[in-house]
Amino acid sequence: MNKLAVMKSVRQLFSFPNPVNETSARFVALGVVLQAVAFLTFREGWLLAILALGFAARVATGPTLSPLGQFSVRVATPLAERHGGVQSRRVPGPPKRFAQAIGLAFSAGAAAAWLAGLPAVSYVLIAGLLVAASLEAFFAVCLGCIAYSAIWGCADCDDISERLAQAVLRARQEVAV
Repeated sequence: MNKLAVMKSVRQLFSFPNPVNETSARFVALGVVLQAVAFLTFREGWLLAILALGFAARVATGPTLSPLGQFSVRVATPLAERHGGVQSRRVPGPPKRFAQAIGLAFSAGAAAAWLAGLPAVSYVLIAGLLVAASLEAFFAVCLGCIAYSAIWGCADCDDISERLAQAVLRARQEVAV
C-alpha cells in the first residue's frame, strides 16, 4: 500500500459523517442518558472512563470506533425506521461533532474530578450532561448544535430555532394532556 493510500485511509477513519442521521444521533444520546444515570446511581468511577472514551471515539471518528455509535447506526436506527415507522432526517455533521466534543469535555472533566477526589464536581458535570443528552434524545433539541450555530453560524442549521420552538410546543402539549 503506498503512502497516499495509507494517508487516505487514516483521513477516512478520522472523519465525521456529514450529514448525520438525526435518529442515530438521538439513539446515541439515549445511550449517554443511560450511562449518566448508571453513574449517578452506582457512583462508580470506571463508568466515567467508558463515557469519556465513547465521546473521544465519536469526536475522532464519528460512529466508526464507538460501540454505542455502531449500535445506533447498524441496529437501533434501522429497526426504528423499518419497524417503528420512524422517518429519519439528515442534519449537518459539524454541529453534532461539536456537541460530542462538549460531551467529551464534561465527561473527561467529571473523570478528572473523580480522580482528584472531588466526586461532587463529577455529579454536577454528569447531571449537566444528562440534561443535555435528554433534550437531544427525547425532544431532538441539541444544545451543542445551538451553541455551534450561535458561535460560527451554519447555513444548514437555519431551522434550529424553529425545531426548538416546535419541541417546546410538543412538550407543553404532552404536559397539558
